[in-house]
Amino acid sequence: MLKTWVVIPPYSDTHPPPSLPYAMSDSELSSKYVLQTVGFDARFPNTNQTRNCFQNYTDYFKCIAAKGEDYVPCKQFKRAYNSLCPNEWISRWDDQREAGTFPASLEP
Repeated sequence: MLKTWVVIPPYSDTHPPPSLPYAMSDSELSSKYVLQTVGFDARFPNTNQTRNCFQNYTDYFKCIAAKGEDYVPCKQFKRAYNSLCPNEWISRWDDQREAGTFPASLEP
Protein backbone atom coordinates (compact mmCIF):
# COMPACT_ATOMS: atom_id res chain seq x y z
CA MET A 1 0.00 0.00 0.00
CA LEU A 2 1.34 3.41 -0.99
CA LYS A 3 1.34 6.07 1.71
CA THR A 4 1.32 9.79 1.07
CA TRP A 5 3.03 12.07 3.51
CA VAL A 6 2.36 15.77 3.79
CA VAL A 7 5.08 17.98 5.21
CA ILE A 8 3.72 20.86 7.25
CA PRO A 9 6.26 23.54 8.08
CA PRO A 10 6.49 24.49 11.75
CA TYR A 11 5.00 27.84 12.67
CA SER A 12 6.24 30.09 15.41
CA ASP A 13 5.58 33.59 16.68
CA THR A 14 7.97 34.98 14.11
CA HIS A 15 6.44 32.92 11.25
CA PRO A 16 2.69 32.54 11.87
CA PRO A 17 0.52 30.55 9.45
CA PRO A 18 -0.75 32.54 6.49
CA SER A 19 -4.13 34.13 7.09
CA LEU A 20 -6.86 33.48 4.59
CA PRO A 21 -8.81 36.48 3.34
CA TYR A 22 -12.06 34.50 3.36
CA ALA A 23 -11.69 33.05 6.86
CA MET A 24 -14.84 33.40 8.98
CA SER A 25 -15.51 32.71 12.60
CA ASP A 26 -17.77 29.81 13.58
CA SER A 27 -20.51 32.18 14.68
CA GLU A 28 -20.43 34.01 11.33
CA LEU A 29 -20.67 30.72 9.45
CA SER A 30 -23.50 29.37 11.57
CA SER A 31 -25.50 32.57 11.20
CA LYS A 32 -25.19 32.60 7.39
CA TYR A 33 -25.57 28.94 6.44
CA VAL A 34 -27.52 25.96 7.65
CA LEU A 35 -25.92 22.75 6.44
CA GLN A 36 -28.04 19.68 6.77
CA THR A 37 -27.73 16.26 5.21
CA VAL A 38 -30.52 13.96 4.15
CA GLY A 39 -31.74 11.75 6.95
CA PHE A 40 -31.82 7.96 6.89
CA ASP A 41 -34.46 6.42 4.62
CA ALA A 42 -35.24 2.80 5.46
CA ARG A 43 -36.27 2.14 1.86
CA PHE A 44 -32.62 2.63 0.82
CA PRO A 45 -30.40 1.00 3.47
CA ASN A 46 -27.32 0.56 1.24
CA THR A 47 -24.57 3.05 0.67
CA ASN A 48 -25.41 3.44 -3.03
CA GLN A 49 -27.92 6.28 -3.01
CA THR A 50 -28.70 6.37 -6.75
CA ARG A 51 -32.23 5.00 -6.34
CA ASN A 52 -32.83 7.29 -3.37
CA CYS A 53 -31.79 10.26 -5.53
CA PHE A 54 -34.10 9.27 -8.40
CA GLN A 55 -37.02 8.47 -6.07
CA ASN A 56 -36.80 11.86 -4.34
CA TYR A 57 -36.63 13.60 -7.73
CA THR A 58 -39.78 11.86 -8.98
CA ASP A 59 -41.55 12.24 -5.61
CA TYR A 60 -40.97 16.00 -5.70
CA PHE A 61 -42.58 16.44 -9.10
CA LYS A 62 -45.45 14.09 -8.20
CA CYS A 63 -46.01 16.07 -5.00
CA ILE A 64 -46.10 19.48 -6.69
CA ALA A 65 -48.39 18.09 -9.41
CA ALA A 66 -50.80 16.90 -6.72
CA LYS A 67 -50.52 19.67 -4.11
CA GLY A 68 -48.96 22.66 -5.90
CA GLU A 69 -45.57 24.33 -5.60
CA ASP A 70 -46.48 26.16 -2.39
CA TYR A 71 -47.07 22.94 -0.44
CA VAL A 72 -44.27 22.96 2.16
CA PRO A 73 -43.78 19.15 2.62
CA CYS A 74 -42.85 18.87 -1.10
CA LYS A 75 -39.76 20.95 -0.41
CA GLN A 76 -38.26 18.09 1.63
CA PHE A 77 -38.09 15.98 -1.53
CA LYS A 78 -36.39 18.83 -3.39
CA ARG A 79 -33.81 19.33 -0.61
CA ALA A 80 -33.14 15.58 -0.61
CA TYR A 81 -32.60 15.22 -4.36
CA ASN A 82 -30.49 18.39 -4.49
CA SER A 83 -28.31 16.91 -1.78
CA LEU A 84 -28.10 13.36 -3.17
CA CYS A 85 -28.09 13.79 -6.96
CA PRO A 86 -25.21 15.07 -9.08
CA ASN A 87 -26.08 18.38 -10.78
CA GLU A 88 -25.54 16.84 -14.22
CA TRP A 89 -28.26 14.27 -13.56
CA ILE A 90 -30.71 16.92 -12.38
CA SER A 91 -30.15 19.10 -15.44
CA ARG A 92 -30.48 16.06 -17.75
CA TRP A 93 -33.71 14.98 -16.05
CA ASP A 94 -35.05 18.54 -16.25
CA ASP A 95 -34.32 18.55 -20.00
CA GLN A 96 -36.02 15.17 -20.38
CA ARG A 97 -39.09 16.36 -18.48
CA GLU A 98 -39.36 19.43 -20.72
CA ALA A 99 -38.96 17.28 -23.84
CA GLY A 100 -41.50 14.72 -22.59
CA THR A 101 -38.96 11.88 -22.64
CA PHE A 102 -38.49 11.42 -18.88
CA PRO A 103 -38.36 7.65 -18.15
CA ALA A 104 -40.81 7.68 -15.25
CA SER A 105 -44.40 8.81 -14.74
CA LEU A 106 -44.67 12.05 -12.78
CA GLU A 107 -48.46 11.90 -12.47
CA PRO A 108 -49.68 11.83 -8.85
